[in-house]
Amino acid sequence: MGGERRYDINQKAYIKLILHALKHRTSVVNGVLLGRYADGEVDIVDSVPLFHSQIGLLPPLEIALIMIEEYYSEKGLGIVGYFHANERYDDCELASVAKNIGDHITKYFPEAAILLLDNRKLESLSKVKDRSPVMQLYTKDASSSWKLVGSDGSNQLALKEPSANLVLLDYIASGKWKSIIDFDDHLDDISKDWLNSQIFD
Repeated sequence: MGGERRYDINQKAYIKLILHALKHRTSVVNGVLLGRYADGEVDIVDSVPLFHSQIGLLPPLEIALIMIEEYYSEKGLGIVGYFHANERYDDCELASVAKNIGDHITKYFPEAAILLLDNRKLESLSKVKDRSPVMQLYTKDASSSWKLVGSDGSNQLALKEPSANLVLLDYIASGKWKSIIDFDDHLDDISKDWLNSQIFD
């Protein structure tokens, strides 16, 4: 199923997810990817940070997914994948909770991907000036198992804007990660904007 399908991630979607992980460095965090699929390419247009404390709880997840689907379907976008960042810095394994949520999303969108934050790549970003995403791409293979894609050097996940990592470094340096809002925050205080429109003002 993974094949040679390409995944392009928009700068805004990419930055929101990483800032979310940076705000909650010692917690597992997750989010969903919004976009569309055409001609063998999944275009990830936006993302929504989900949780930093209730990762495996189904009721908050279901509430979040319903609200997200309602909002984005009016814009012609659907949920096309899932983002996950592990609690431990050196943990590069795809957790079972990530696979379970990914499985749920593939029921509705078979081409869905899971993006896993690569902390080591993120940490070295300021030194290396790399233009590739600081995430690992997982897709489902023919046996419906989640497999790491691109370990053979193929680039199936790409940033739409080549300067996205430079913008990300600016956002990190200016402390923008402190103001990111996820669904945990929104469910605690519904006046908090889970769309995070203020981040890019």
